[in-house]
Amino acid sequence: MSAATNNVGIVIVSHSPLIARGAADMVRQMVGDSVPLAWCGGNPAGGLGTDMAAILQAIEDAWSDAGVAIFVDLGGAETNSEMAVEAIGAPRSALIAICNAPIVEGAVMAAAEASGGASLARVVATAEELSPS
Repeated sequence: MSAATNNVGIVIVSHSPLIARGAADMVRQMVGDSVPLAWCGGNPAGGLGTDMAAILQAIEDAWSDAGVAIFVDLGGAETNSEMAVEAIGAPRSALIAICNAPIVEGAVMAAAEASGGASLARVVATAEELSPS
């Protein structure tokens, strides 16, 4: 088991697989392997959209006992992420937060915070500071 499991995980969910992968690439370049990271994008047919099953898998791939912060681009991504968190159920769902933050900048800033061992609440707060009030 890697040391990364001690840090909050990051999940990026976009309607576009290219955007999700690009944001994840930026995170990885900024923090290396210090945080668990996963992304998903597009619908099962290969078009724009999101897929709850893919989100569930991304959460599993980025799982950390410290928690998981999810970044979404549009309403459908948020709705499907909420359904995925609900499907995971207690007690693990209490360790997952969907961030109200820009997908790229939020994920990068959250990952930087997580790489230092910050709590899920601190990681989310850092990301959400970027959102306009």
